[in-house]
This record gives sequence, C-alpha cells and structure tokens, in this order.
Amino acid sequence: MKYHHSKRPRAESSGVKLTEADAALVKGMLLRGDRQHDIAAWFGVNGGRIAEIATGHNFHWVVAADPCDLPPEGPYPSGRMAVEAQRALDQALNALAVAEASLTSLRHGAPHQKHR
Repeated sequence: MKYHHSKRPRAESSGVKLTEADAALVKGMLLRGDRQHDIAAWFGVNGGRIAEIATGHNFHWVVAADPCDLPPEGPYPSGRMAVEAQRALDQALNALAVAEASLTSLRHGAPHQKHR
C-alpha cells in the first residue's frame, strides 16, 4: 500500500491502461450516448480516464469506433453481481456434473446413488 502526501494509505494502481483501440471504443460509446460512468465500468477504470478522452485531453487523434464494433450498451453488472453470477454458474456446473455421473452409472448398470 502506498502513502499519499497526507500520510493516509492509498490503494495500489489497478494497472489498467487504455490503448488507442480502447479510446476508439470509448469515443464510439460516447457518441452513442453511453454514460461516462458506464463506460468506465466496462473498461474497469476510473471515470476520470473516460473524461480525459471525452475532453480530448488524452487520445485526441483517435477516431471513434464504428457503432457495429461497440460493446453492448450499459449499464453493466457490478463486481458483486458478477461474483453472484459466477457462483450460480459454478452451482449449475456442479449440478450438471452430478447428473452426468448419475447417467453414466445408470448406463453401466451400477445402482443409482443419491447425491447431495
């Protein structure tokens, strides 16, 4: 953890750097009418990075991406929602594995075992 000039702990940088290709997508998303907050969430960056592109402070030479190349419109799932979705997918995958094991044992004549 870094310390800011005020001696308060500061989080490490995420390390996410927007590229020219990302900036083209950002500009296309802005032209489409997406909110800067949603665009920042898509890329996993602070909203200030999107504002720097929107104002031309960064990547002023980059042309907006074609609308057909843009990601779907936001808002995008929060980190919490993504974790919940991953848990649900893991549970579904586990249920499929149990069902597949049951079918395999039935096909091979083994008695059916109850799974939890």
